Amino acid sequence: MADVAFDDAANLARAQPLRPVASEAPWFRRTLVALVLAIVGVLLLAPLAVVFTEALAKGLGAAVSALGERDARAAIRLTLLVAAIAVPLNAVFGVAAAWAIAKFDFRGKAILITLIDLPFSVSPVVAGLCLVLVFGANAPLGAWLVANGWPVIFAVPGIVLATMFITFPFVARELIPVMQEHGRAEEEAALTLGASGWRTFLTVTLPNIRWALLYGVLLCNARAMGEFGAVAVVSGKIRGQTNTMPLMIEMLYNEYLSVAAFSMAALLALLALVTLTLKTALEWRYADQLAANRRH
Repeated sequence: MADVAFDDAANLARAQPLRPVASEAPWFRRTLVALVLAIVGVLLLAPLAVVFTEALAKGLGAAVSALGERDARAAIRLTLLVAAIAVPLNAVFGVAAAWAIAKFDFRGKAILITLIDLPFSVSPVVAGLCLVLVFGANAPLGAWLVANGWPVIFAVPGIVLATMFITFPFVARELIPVMQEHGRAEEEAALTLGASGWRTFLTVTLPNIRWALLYGVLLCNARAMGEFGAVAVVSGKIRGQTNTMPLMIEMLYNEYLSVAAFSMAALLALLALVTLTLKTALEWRYADQLAANRRH
């Protein structure tokens, strides 16, 4: 009797058409897609369109001329310089932190992970103020540095430190899950076969993490060029010396120089778009290798 009931249930299940485990009505899918596109348009595309429209309000020549001003050129150079210093240093520190967390077991690992995430939760203004309290002229360390001709606050080193603090988690956070997924077996095998630590990193670890490292570097670079809060506190906003592009945009806008402000903003947006385009192009060019890395 039980076998007959089981056969009847099986025949009934085969007779009924199969349907996906999760199926939504067409109207729901269309509504959800339209909602997402509307949010993206309002929050991302519309502001970008306004920035470029305002930058070109008086023609391309006026925008280029505004970017050619001495203070504007100094702000562009400083922004690129800070990113060129902060991003490679954060890449090195991020690799070291991710390697320590993913490859070794030690006391305080959870605390270290929390500290890496700290810049995500701390206001950039608070981070800049902390740097002022440590390296400012009224602090013992800051006073000694100023006396010896190495000022940090209201100088380029302070801007670099503030940018590094804000962008530190990006590389480490991209690398930690990738290193944890790969584990330690390959590195241990290489060391057992006589490879040095440096050779093991170059031939085993780096090939496994290169894409995550590249993504972390690209995100870190975009964030470094756009940082405002912490840099505004430590820089002093000195024209031609410690003004980065975001600070220059605010200053020009407050002075009602809208074309110059939006031209600088458009250039900063273009740099971010170039970073995004590079990331997308690399994903498209090396799609097969990326898929192989995800499978393994």
